[in-house]
Formats: sequence, C-alpha cells, structure tokens
Amino acid sequence: MANLLDETAGPINNQGRDVHVIDKQLPVEVGFGSTLFEIALWVVIPILVLLFVLIFGSTLENPLAVAVIGCLVGVLPGVIFIFKKIAARNYFQQLEQRIQAEASNIDNYLEQRVQILQNVAGLVEKAVDLDKDVMKAVAAFRSGGNVNEQNRSEVNAQINTAFGRLFPQVEAYPELKAHNAIADAMQQNNYLQREITAARTVYNSRVTQWNTDIFAWPTKMIVAARQGYTTRIPFTASQETREAARGKFF
Repeated sequence: MANLLDETAGPINNQGRDVHVIDKQLPVEVGFGSTLFEIALWVVIPILVLLFVLIFGSTLENPLAVAVIGCLVGVLPGVIFIFKKIAARNYFQQLEQRIQAEASNIDNYLEQRVQILQNVAGLVEKAVDLDKDVMKAVAAFRSGGNVNEQNRSEVNAQINTAFGRLFPQVEAYPELKAHNAIADAMQQNNYLQREITAARTVYNSRVTQWNTDIFAWPTKMIVAARQGYTTRIPFTASQETREAARGKFF
C-alpha cells in the first residue's frame, strides 16, 4: 500500500499556509447508538441467561437459581457503567475548575498590566501630550471593564496596543526613560508579558485536554452530551500581534 501522505509526490503549497484558531464552540452530541449501547449493558447478558435457561432448563438442577443469579450478574456491566459515568462527571467538574483557575491566573496578570499602564500613562501625561488613543484605552480600563472567557483575548490585545503606543513615546524622551518609576514599570511589564505567555500555554493545554476528552466515547462523550458541554476556545493572539510577528526585528 502506498503512503497516504507522500512528500515526494505532493500536492504541495509553495505559498505556505497560515493557521487560525476557529472561534466556534462545538456541542457534544450522541445518537441513538449510544442509548442502545447503554441499554445493551443492562439487558444483553440477562436475556442470554434467560434464553439459556429456557432452552437447557430441563438439564439444570435448579434452573430458577441459575436464572436469578445470571440476571443479577448480567446487570453488573450497567451498574459499573453508572459508576464510570459518575467518575467522568466528577472528572469534568474538576477539570473545569482547573481551567477556571488557569484563566484566573491570566486575568490577574492582565489586571496588573492594566495597573502599570494606568500608572505610566499618569506619569507620562504630566510631561508630554499623549496619543489620544492611549488615553482612550486607559480611560476604558479605568472604567472597570471585567475580563471574562469571551473577551480575555480581546482585552489582552487592547493592552498590547496601548503599551505599543505608550512606550515609543517614553523612548522619545530620555528624561522619561530614566525616570525610576517608569523604568521599573517597563521591566514589570516585560515580566508580566512572559508570565502571561506561560499562563496561556498552561491554559491552552487544559482547554486541549477538555476538547479531547469530551469526545472520548463512550463514557466521557455520553456524559458530556448529557451535561450539554461544548468545546472551549483557546487563548488566541490578536491580528495586530500576528502581523507584528511577521515584521523585521533586526
């Protein structure tokens, strides 16, 4: 059998291909086959036992006892599956809490960057006329907009944009750049950016784990469908960040 993916024969794309995170949540759905599977766990063995007793009952010493014991043993797969579903539900609840904890870490770092942005903007504003867009961003964050799962990536992009406009103005004024508070804030911002990157990696790993496990049939997928779970969207980079990453740095 030939290779399904043959690097020597192609097809190839000389233009390359960019990738994006699809901003869509997929619901978990199970069909009648899953329901039939659950029913079968309860009834297949008892039915086989009863058929066996019906056909060979005359040859058995105590057919009633065989039927009762066989049926009791036969429902064990259904009972075991119930406990497996309970374990799967507990697993998802615990994983969801871990995802929320990782998201909270990102939010904490974002809030610290917002505080730095406000402090630096306040110091710089006294010395130079700041870009109006910077002050609009500072005012928006000052109004106390909450960070949540839907806007977390967008807030991060807005903060990056604000810092991208603010720090070049600081660089243009050596006396500002030498200001201890501003210099410390710039160092703290660099540190927080690295921490956000690390926290994003952990968060996205948890999201990938969630998105994989909710489609693990039968137990986890059935539980996820009954609970109404959907896939989660990873933390993504903004379009501005993506474009900046393609630029020349040296």
